[in-house]
Amino acid sequence: MPTAVPYLSEARVNECLDPAALIEAMRQALIDLSAGKANQPLRMVMPFDAPLKEPAGGKKPTASGSSEHGLLFLKPAQLGSAFATKLITLVPSNAEKDLPTLLATIVLMDPTTGAATAILEGATLTAMRTAAVSAVAADALTPAGPKIVAMLGSGVLARSHAKMLRLIRPISEIRIWSRNPDNVRSCAKEIDGRACASAEEAVLGADIVCTVSNASTPILKGAWLKPGAFVAAVGAPRPTWRELDDDAMRNIVIADQRQAAEQESGDVILSKAQVTAEIGELLAGTVAMPKAGSTIIFKSLGQAVEDAVAAQLIVHASLKK
Repeated sequence: MPTAVPYLSEARVNECLDPAALIEAMRQALIDLSAGKANQPLRMVMPFDAPLKEPAGGKKPTASGSSEHGLLFLKPAQLGSAFATKLITLVPSNAEKDLPTLLATIVLMDPTTGAATAILEGATLTAMRTAAVSAVAADALTPAGPKIVAMLGSGVLARSHAKMLRLIRPISEIRIWSRNPDNVRSCAKEIDGRACASAEEAVLGADIVCTVSNASTPILKGAWLKPGAFVAAVGAPRPTWRELDDDAMRNIVIADQRQAAEQESGDVILSKAQVTAEIGELLAGTVAMPKAGSTIIFKSLGQAVEDAVAAQLIVHASLKK
């Protein structure tokens, strides 16, 4: 009789997640991805609508919202024994209901038999591995010393980025802005940051800028960036969505994966920006680091191999606890 597949709740994932170990695991995963060691197709994206409303009088049901009420992402990958697929739903209107806008489930599998070996709730894992990747890039591409950080976005990704960035650099100040002032105040209190009334106020003079929003039109202007700033451009995962304007995208662009950036990132596609290198190439030393003092845009699309490696790391840790 088949044994039950272990299920790790968000609480269990959080309990078993070691942030420092996750940063190191993401660093190696990015190197391996750029070296061609991962089997990872581009993500599949399917728009979905809210449930159909049943009208009175026997009429034909009609859709309750737009054709992009939400998006379903399917992300499979394998890197050695780390073999997984991730299901993600993105529903921006959830914020109005005080629900997470992004929900995820990860299925870890045995690459020998194909059998599922664990199922993990993925919200915490996604937020933390995303921030860990940003931290890896910031560690490689910013000089040592205290940093002023600007967060454009006040949700779970702002919180995870604050935690991870503090592991790789001393942070003298974190400034937070989003379109919801209540969320900004709550986030600022939670991460010991300063609430800002505008994106410009948050960004001016910042050493590290994290765009971690649900925006589909630019919220960051290149004119606000100080020379030598590092931008972790995390949001806008669709070809028609943007967080950064053309001026910002004229700087050096580094991607977590070139193909994903060129085919999935509206920031890259619509600005016609050229991707200089993948972060894994820079980490491995196969491509030279940008000149010191360069302003750098790190476009992170969230690679499936990151989820597979992070899920395996957490499951292994859970077996010891």
